[in-house]
Amino acid sequence: MTPNNKHPTENEKQKELTYIEKVWHTVAIVALLVVVILIARVAFNVLLMVLAGVLVSVYFHGLGDMIQRNTKWSRRPCMIISVAGSFIILAVLFWFMGSKISNQIAILSDSLPNTVRTAKLKMAETPLGNKVLSYLSDDNSDKLFATARQFFSTSFGVLGNLYIIFFLAIFFTTNPDLYKNGIIKLIPEDRKDLAKEVIDRISVALKSWLKGMMLSMVLVFILLTVGLSIMSIPVALVLALLTGLLKLIPNFGSLAAMIPGVLLALTISTNTAIIVALMYIITQTIVSNVVNPLIQKRMMDLPPALTILAQVLMATLSGVLGIILAVPLLAIVMILVDELYVKKINKIA
Repeated sequence: MTPNNKHPTENEKQKELTYIEKVWHTVAIVALLVVVILIARVAFNVLLMVLAGVLVSVYFHGLGDMIQRNTKWSRRPCMIISVAGSFIILAVLFWFMGSKISNQIAILSDSLPNTVRTAKLKMAETPLGNKVLSYLSDDNSDKLFATARQFFSTSFGVLGNLYIIFFLAIFFTTNPDLYKNGIIKLIPEDRKDLAKEVIDRISVALKSWLKGMMLSMVLVFILLTVGLSIMSIPVALVLALLTGLLKLIPNFGSLAAMIPGVLLALTISTNTAIIVALMYIITQTIVSNVVNPLIQKRMMDLPPALTILAQVLMATLSGVLGIILAVPLLAIVMILVDELYVKKINKIA
């Protein structure tokens, strides 16, 4: 028998089978990664709702810590006061301000078409206004409205999301150690201390972000309510409340909140519109200079460009919920990178 007609030996068969197995292993790993990415893409909004629930729970625990420090009471009554007191305060605010806010919302919705028409007429009187109006033609306005509808879409609807976030927050608040210890159990034994340190650091950062955000919202609401009322701007309470709520969206929220206020002021006079625009800008500047340093004492200093990129990316992926949670999510990612990669590299260097 010639060498060319020799049958493959057992070792050659084993090598060939091993190579085929490696190929199938590679294919299986790639397929698994694709499936995981697809699942993560579909479930991304759910993960964001989990983060929102964690933030609400962090708020309850932060308020409970403050009550405990000032009263020296035990943990349980402080947490009960924190949760129950928050809902009672919210209900009282809606009770006293709800009717006035609803009336102003109705007035705003009724007057908005005339306000837009008046604003267009005034803008048409200037060359710059004509350029803006020409851009906001029918085709472009349809695109803008379509983008807005997509931006404000969420996975299960606003009420459904709030319902899920509320119950997740209650579960995280009542027994936080169950979930924290569950995460730590997944970590190897020699890394458990590092995991606890990372979780504690993330908790401090989220508490700081929440504290600063709530302070910003309250200050903006108070300053704009006073300022717009002095200027006799219609529905000042609703405009101030809208601006305070949109503080949840850094950078873009303040700009979006300014539009209805300036449009309403434009129906009075151009000078009034300019003064109102300056009022919005000054208010945001004051709040940023007062609150941001307080946030950055306890939270990582996030680069502005990276923050905007994170917001744009999260807005594309998950709409309004994503852009609201972009900053805390970016802070979490940067803390993980710092603890798990940057500090490790620096030690090696």
